[in-house]
Amino acid sequence: MPNIELLEQSLPLAPIKIAALAGCEDLAKEVDRKLVKFREELVAKRQMSLIPQGYSSKSFLVECECPRFGTGEGKGYIKESVRGADFFIMCDITNHSLTYKVCGHENHMSPDNHYQDLKRIISAATGKARRINVVMPFIYEGRQHRKTKRESLDCAIALRELSNMGIANFITFDAHDPRVQNSIPLNGFDNFFPTYQFLKAMVKNVPDFKLDNDHLMIISPDEGAMSRAVYFSNILGVDMGMFYKRRDYSTIVNGKNPIVAHEFLGDSVEGKDVVVIDDMISSGESMLDVAKQLKQRHANRVFVCTTYGLFTDGLKKFDEYYENGMIDYVVTTNLNYRIPELLEKPYYIEANMSKYLASIMDIMNHDVSIEKVRSSNDKIMNLMKKLQNN
Repeated sequence: MPNIELLEQSLPLAPIKIAALAGCEDLAKEVDRKLVKFREELVAKRQMSLIPQGYSSKSFLVECECPRFGTGEGKGYIKESVRGADFFIMCDITNHSLTYKVCGHENHMSPDNHYQDLKRIISAATGKARRINVVMPFIYEGRQHRKTKRESLDCAIALRELSNMGIANFITFDAHDPRVQNSIPLNGFDNFFPTYQFLKAMVKNVPDFKLDNDHLMIISPDEGAMSRAVYFSNILGVDMGMFYKRRDYSTIVNGKNPIVAHEFLGDSVEGKDVVVIDDMISSGESMLDVAKQLKQRHANRVFVCTTYGLFTDGLKKFDEYYENGMIDYVVTTNLNYRIPELLEKPYYIEANMSKYLASIMDIMNHDVSIEKVRSSNDKIMNLMKKLQNN
């Protein structure tokens, strides 16, 4: 069990219970299985004669749902008691595969619908649970994180709203801009990164993958992803390069200024494997253009690593680029909904985050320092040593 030494001398704040909103059940079930195993191992290691109530269980999941009326209005319903519990609510706002009826018409669930359902479940638990924590890997409206001219500031407003409803902690992964936490300075806001899980997935699934400066280079596809790329390159001890987007600010297409070109800054990538790292693939156009330019600069293999694979325009372009040798692998986490076709693609690799998320929730429930679980430095170093020894 990871971080077991942190938990041996501490007791949980309250019995842990987990509610998975519609569309997040699969991830929640994996996290629950890991958490059950962690607790069983800790109880066995301690040889506890007296186990705190609710500490060890066959499952920590509670049933909940948000049924809708014929008009499309809804309500939140928790089907068992959460009184006195350390209550974690898991939500995936990107799952568009779910549908509901409005006056006989079928609608797909949007991020707004998922967010409203989250508030309904919080409302159902408020005043009963000992503490309410929201686990939202892809943060709602996180892409609208700053205000220019006459615009709404949706993410900050949403966080303030959740804070006013009584949540204690907000857990997310690879926030588009974590400075949005400044909108809720008196609440817990934890932002985690899947760096180790990316490396582990590539080492496990990619033949002859070498983590050294002669064979590998980290690429930031734009200035916004620089901090991720800098950390990646520093921890691995390899070179880094960066593209910046030249945009046409005279026109707006689909709500944004179109990209005219990607300009590259950095050393030669010739003959090296390159890892292009970012927080998300939306349509994928900019990521594919970066991959194409890297191949034109004679890069060896191109790995596209993003926390969230949204693929809003489908997979056709990615299939074409894979067949033409422009990309070799696409790595994303299982933190959000992925279209079923993606899981069958020969170029797709999943970075499984369920064990990491279960460890985060376990440590938060014990109310001990979370800094050790936040940092993956030791794990990455051990992984590199194993590779060097093989």
